[in-house]
Amino acid sequence: MMKQVKYTPQPIDTTDVKLPEELEQLVEQMSKNVHEVWAETRIKQGWKYGEQRNDDLKTHPCLVPYEDLPEVEKEYDRNTSIGTLKLIMKLGFKISK
Repeated sequence: MMKQVKYTPQPIDTTDVKLPEELEQLVEQMSKNVHEVWAETRIKQGWKYGEQRNDDLKTHPCLVPYEDLPEVEKEYDRNTSIGTLKLIMKLGFKISK
């Protein structure tokens, strides 16, 4: 049996970081790519589309193109992207095109 360790996540606080408007398009492109990477990984692991998530059968309803995801799932990917961009800026890096 694995020893249970108390874990308290401590992400870097980025609440003071405001993303510039010009990064909104980047957020959406990153969000789509986050989904594509996730889906590619699942498919390589033998998962396929199914109306219900079933870990035993390896089916998942989100194995569809990003554009076909429910808005709540897109928002999850956007939050991941926004959090990543805010961290990059918080650490002092500049994002430019």
